[in-house]
Amino acid sequence: MSLTATYKLSARLFWRDKGMLLASVITPLGLAIGMPTLMRNVQADGTTAAAQMFVGTLALILSGTAFLNITVALTMRRDQLLLKRLRTTLLTDRQILLGEVANTVTQTVALMIVSAVAVHLLADLPLPRSPVLFAMFAVAGSAVLATLGVAWTAAIPRGELAAAMTMPLFFLAGFAAGAMGPIMNLLPSWLHPLLAALPTTAVVDAVRPAYGAGTLGSDLAAAAVPTLVLAVWAAVALFSIRRWFRWEPRKS
Repeated sequence: MSLTATYKLSARLFWRDKGMLLASVITPLGLAIGMPTLMRNVQADGTTAAAQMFVGTLALILSGTAFLNITVALTMRRDQLLLKRLRTTLLTDRQILLGEVANTVTQTVALMIVSAVAVHLLADLPLPRSPVLFAMFAVAGSAVLATLGVAWTAAIPRGELAAAMTMPLFFLAGFAAGAMGPIMNLLPSWLHPLLAALPTTAVVDAVRPAYGAGTLGSDLAAAAVPTLVLAVWAAVALFSIRRWFRWEPRKS
């Protein structure tokens, strides 16, 4: 077996799971397309409001697809002893996890691109001014969230709890990015810096300028701090995986 084989295995198992498709594909994609389209038709400044709403919903795709997807998948495969069996093959531990992460990143980036094109067609939103920058942060954000999902499996005792234990990030990411309306204004001020430090917020902060007035230079300048935030979260995730990731179910 090879890294390509684990990638294909992960993709095949994912697309056969109807429950996962609903939770990590249909729901995030529906929110990312439906909410901006609705905003476009009900607000006086419809295009501007819809653009800001769409950028915020990218956080929902990242948390609902990249993070939830890989967390649930790996936890279930750990409980089914599939991960343990994979370790008896010629694959290294790194190849097994990289195959899972790569598959998750592919799905997440595809959803982000599909949603960007869909709101362009349905809500008349402009495409991002810097498509390469959009793609770079789509890939980087998906990779970081997927890696954090791998690390988070260590905190989940059983596969049945995996989806529920990823929901807090889904809602926090939506609040922080403005995907669920101006709820941030109702939260205590001391929470704002914490929510601004989320990896999903970093991606939104990097992409948002590309949907407003500005230049490529200003877009790159705005992406500097989000890049640093993602790098810190990536380091935290990799350290956590090395230190706490479990390949077998916890003994009762």
